[in-house]
Amino acid sequence: MKIMVAFDGSNVSREALKLAMQYAGVFQAAVHLVLSMVGGPEVPREDFVNNEKELDLAKAQVQAAGIPCQSHMLVRGLSAGEDLVQYAVEHQIDLLVIGVYRRSAVGKLVFGSTAQYVVLNAPCPVLSVR
Repeated sequence: MKIMVAFDGSNVSREALKLAMQYAGVFQAAVHLVLSMVGGPEVPREDFVNNEKELDLAKAQVQAAGIPCQSHMLVRGLSAGEDLVQYAVEHQIDLLVIGVYRRSAVGKLVFGSTAQYVVLNAPCPVLSVR
Protein backbone atom coordinates (compact mmCIF):
# COMPACT_ATOMS: atom_id res chain seq x y z
CA MET A 1 0.00 0.00 0.00
CA LYS A 2 1.17 3.53 -0.79
CA ILE A 3 0.04 6.53 1.26
CA MET A 4 0.75 9.98 -0.13
CA VAL A 5 0.95 13.05 2.09
CA ALA A 6 0.50 16.48 0.53
CA PHE A 7 3.19 18.26 2.53
CA ASP A 8 4.03 21.96 2.66
CA GLY A 9 5.58 22.33 6.12
CA SER A 10 2.46 23.91 7.63
CA ASN A 11 0.89 22.76 10.87
CA VAL A 12 -2.01 21.09 9.04
CA SER A 13 0.37 19.19 6.77
CA ARG A 14 2.30 18.03 9.84
CA GLU A 15 -0.97 16.76 11.32
CA ALA A 16 -1.68 15.00 8.03
CA LEU A 17 1.76 13.39 8.25
CA LYS A 18 1.13 12.17 11.80
CA LEU A 19 -2.12 10.52 10.73
CA ALA A 20 -0.52 9.02 7.62
CA MET A 21 2.20 7.52 9.79
CA GLN A 22 -0.43 5.89 12.00
CA TYR A 23 -2.17 4.42 8.93
CA ALA A 24 1.16 3.31 7.47
CA GLY A 25 1.96 1.46 10.67
CA VAL A 26 -1.37 -0.34 10.69
CA PHE A 27 -1.41 -1.20 6.98
CA GLN A 28 2.35 -1.74 6.61
CA ALA A 29 2.38 0.94 3.93
CA ALA A 30 5.04 3.16 2.43
CA VAL A 31 4.69 6.94 2.73
CA HIS A 32 5.23 9.33 -0.17
CA LEU A 33 5.83 12.91 1.02
CA VAL A 34 5.01 15.25 -1.84
CA LEU A 35 5.50 19.00 -1.98
CA SER A 36 4.40 21.02 -5.00
CA MET A 37 6.29 24.19 -5.82
CA VAL A 38 3.78 26.37 -7.62
CA GLY A 39 5.40 28.58 -10.21
CA GLY A 40 7.84 26.21 -11.81
CA PRO A 41 11.55 26.86 -12.31
CA GLU A 42 11.32 30.61 -11.67
CA VAL A 43 10.78 30.02 -7.93
CA PRO A 44 13.59 31.67 -5.90
CA ARG A 45 16.46 29.33 -4.95
CA GLU A 46 15.99 30.00 -1.22
CA ASP A 47 12.44 28.62 -1.45
CA PHE A 48 13.84 25.40 -2.92
CA VAL A 49 16.40 25.12 -0.13
CA ASN A 50 13.84 25.77 2.63
CA ASN A 51 11.38 23.27 1.18
CA GLU A 52 14.11 20.63 0.77
CA LYS A 53 15.00 21.06 4.45
CA GLU A 54 11.35 20.69 5.49
CA LEU A 55 10.97 17.55 3.38
CA ASP A 56 14.20 16.05 4.70
CA LEU A 57 13.14 16.60 8.31
CA ALA A 58 9.72 15.08 7.70
CA LYS A 59 11.22 12.12 5.84
CA ALA A 60 13.65 11.50 8.70
CA GLN A 61 10.73 11.52 11.14
CA VAL A 62 8.88 8.88 9.12
CA GLN A 63 11.96 6.71 8.65
CA ALA A 64 12.80 6.94 12.37
CA ALA A 65 9.42 5.30 13.00
CA GLY A 66 10.50 2.39 10.79
CA ILE A 67 8.19 3.33 7.92
CA PRO A 68 9.50 3.27 4.32
CA CYS A 69 9.38 6.80 2.94
CA GLN A 70 10.10 8.68 -0.27
CA SER A 71 10.04 12.45 -0.60
CA HIS A 72 9.42 14.39 -3.78
CA MET A 73 9.43 18.10 -4.53
CA LEU A 74 7.46 18.74 -7.69
CA VAL A 75 8.38 21.73 -9.87
CA ARG A 76 6.38 21.24 -13.03
CA GLY A 77 4.64 24.59 -13.41
CA LEU A 78 1.22 23.13 -12.56
CA SER A 79 -1.10 24.26 -9.81
CA ALA A 80 -0.56 22.43 -6.54
CA GLY A 81 -3.79 20.47 -6.93
CA GLU A 82 -2.94 19.36 -10.47
CA ASP A 83 0.58 18.40 -9.39
CA LEU A 84 -0.64 16.29 -6.47
CA VAL A 85 -3.32 14.51 -8.49
CA GLN A 86 -0.90 13.81 -11.34
CA TYR A 87 1.65 12.37 -8.91
CA ALA A 88 -1.03 10.14 -7.35
CA VAL A 89 -1.92 8.81 -10.80
CA GLU A 90 1.70 8.29 -11.87
CA HIS A 91 2.63 6.39 -8.68
CA GLN A 92 -0.64 4.47 -8.22
CA ILE A 93 -1.22 5.92 -4.75
CA ASP A 94 -3.79 4.04 -2.63
CA LEU A 95 -4.62 6.83 -0.14
CA LEU A 96 -3.92 10.55 -0.25
CA VAL A 97 -3.79 12.52 3.02
CA ILE A 98 -4.07 16.30 2.82
CA GLY A 99 -4.36 19.08 5.37
CA VAL A 100 -7.17 21.59 4.93
CA TYR A 101 -7.44 25.20 5.99
CA ARG A 102 -10.59 27.05 6.93
CA ARG A 103 -11.39 29.70 4.38
CA SER A 104 -14.39 31.86 3.68
CA ALA A 105 -16.47 31.20 0.59
CA VAL A 106 -15.06 34.36 -1.00
CA GLY A 107 -11.51 33.23 -0.20
CA LYS A 108 -12.14 29.91 -1.93
CA LEU A 109 -13.64 31.69 -4.93
CA VAL A 110 -10.74 34.11 -5.29
CA PHE A 111 -7.81 31.85 -4.37
CA GLY A 112 -9.22 28.43 -5.15
CA SER A 113 -8.76 25.40 -2.95
CA THR A 114 -6.01 22.87 -3.50
CA ALA A 115 -7.72 20.41 -1.18
CA GLN A 116 -11.03 20.77 -2.99
CA TYR A 117 -9.36 20.11 -6.34
CA VAL A 118 -7.59 17.04 -4.94
CA VAL A 119 -10.75 15.63 -3.36
CA LEU A 120 -12.69 16.01 -6.60
CA ASN A 121 -10.00 14.73 -8.97
CA ALA A 122 -7.79 12.23 -7.11
CA PRO A 123 -7.75 8.67 -8.44
CA CYS A 124 -7.87 7.27 -4.89
CA PRO A 125 -9.58 7.96 -1.56
CA VAL A 126 -8.59 11.27 0.05
CA LEU A 127 -8.41 11.78 3.80
CA SER A 128 -8.55 15.41 4.86
CA VAL A 129 -7.08 16.63 8.15
CA ARG A 130 -7.58 19.98 9.82
